[in-house]
Amino acid sequence: MSGVAFAKGHGTGNDFVLLPDLDGRLDLSAELVRRICDRRFGLGADGILRVVRSEAANDPGAQGAAIFMDHRNADGSLAEMCGNGIRVFAAYLVAQGLADPDGMDIATRGGVRHVVRRPDGLFDVAMGPAMAAAASTVGVGDAAWPATGVHMPNPHAVVIVDSLDEAGDLTAPPAVTPADAFPEGVNVEFVREVAPAHVEMRVHERGVGETLSCGTGACAVAWVARRRPGASDDATYRVDVPGGTVYVEEHDDGMHLIGPAEIVATGAFDAAWCARWA
Repeated sequence: MSGVAFAKGHGTGNDFVLLPDLDGRLDLSAELVRRICDRRFGLGADGILRVVRSEAANDPGAQGAAIFMDHRNADGSLAEMCGNGIRVFAAYLVAQGLADPDGMDIATRGGVRHVVRRPDGLFDVAMGPAMAAAASTVGVGDAAWPATGVHMPNPHAVVIVDSLDEAGDLTAPPAVTPADAFPEGVNVEFVREVAPAHVEMRVHERGVGETLSCGTGACAVAWVARRRPGASDDATYRVDVPGGTVYVEEHDDGMHLIGPAEIVATGAFDAAWCARWA
């Protein structure tokens, strides 16, 4: 029986299922996304990356580059961008001969992103400028902290803490007030300064839960940390996440995310199983 082709990859533990669909023929329903991402009854992932030609994508974000990264969160919702995901996406394009490792443009709902595979094998993504968003308060249990809002372009609420353990269990989303600060939901990052220009973070991603890494979140965190009173103004920040380490550089054109990406498996879903959730 023919099946639906896939690849599985991750960037610092933030994992994705890639679905090659260059001609835009796959009926990717929200329910199918949820089923694929389920870690017990599906393949398991933090999200889906559909690989589709922009001209066949039927999405307003599919413009400005030949290939569109159709990113879906694990709950089936659409996402603007994904810093770890786009590195995995780029690694897949290079492996399939669909892009030049020395420089490629990828269309996303957050705009076109330029990606380069460096000589050391890491991927450098020009993420664009960080933009200040609404201030808010983040609460976990009886604790509450002021949060700095950042659009990258995904919405983020960044909280500075003395210990990452203060975030507690991030299975459920932290409470963010006021309720209208982020009407489309928000990723919440808890951040501790390790040393000058070096921070560590945990994150709850909207539509997913706690993940081992968040690329747009790392950029938002570095942008906030660099602007704290007395902070290092080094253009490069090291950001440790539970799944590894990424680096964020701030340039005139905005934030650059630098980190690894790995394709770990390829295969095919059973076509009848996919059809049940279309």
